[in-house]
Amino acid sequence: MRIETLSVFPEMFDSVMHASILGRAEERGIFSFAAFDLRDWTHDRHRTVDDEPYGGGAGMLMKPEPLMEALDDLESTGPRPHVIFFTPCGEPFTQRTAERLAGEERLLLVCGRYEGIDERVYARADERISLGDYVLTGGELAAMVVADAVVRLLPGALGDEMSAQDESFSAAGLLEYEQYTRPASFRGQDVPPILLSGDHAKIAAWRRANALERTCRWRPDLIEHADLTDEERERARELIARNAAGAAEGAAATDCGVV
Repeated sequence: MRIETLSVFPEMFDSVMHASILGRAEERGIFSFAAFDLRDWTHDRHRTVDDEPYGGGAGMLMKPEPLMEALDDLESTGPRPHVIFFTPCGEPFTQRTAERLAGEERLLLVCGRYEGIDERVYARADERISLGDYVLTGGELAAMVVADAVVRLLPGALGDEMSAQDESFSAAGLLEYEQYTRPASFRGQDVPPILLSGDHAKIAAWRRANALERTCRWRPDLIEHADLTDEERERARELIARNAAGAAEGAAATDCGVV
């Protein structure tokens, strides 16, 4: 896979894309990375990439000319990239999105800045992605998040192929189970005995049940689309109802002045 970014601050990617898991994966040839400077496609001495918006308003908008020319050039070399723009109008980024993008041969992540991008440029996007309902200074951080999530799914990137499968939002779509390491007892808190038993079948069953319980407690919204058995789905309904009842009781106690 080849991952590319188009940005006015390409230097921002150096520390992230060439370090840790991503750096080792790049060294092993699992993927390649290039950060392009949008200002290389400007034609004035100030290398201008922004201008005032028509109709007035605060801030500046990214001009269409440099972006369009950059996309023309980058799309004309090698296999056509899958072009992604980051915008609040985009689809929420999820693990499923990362899994789908990991199957692409080439990704081009276009990073906006200022108050946004001239609307005409968005027609060049294959898809639009949003990380969440909040505002970032620029698309560089979003591009790093997407690149990290995608690269760790590539074969050989993590070393242990089961690592990616066991993580939160993977496999069944549940949060990951609780995990512990040495010492077995620390400040009065003990590791669940079953994890010390050496019985792998029982450990696997405990982890599955624990993942279901944690998801019902912290992210019950994931349950609807999780890959569950009929028995697990019934158990999930019971857990969610119990958690809701407990929250209601807590709220009632607080209203009565009990804390």
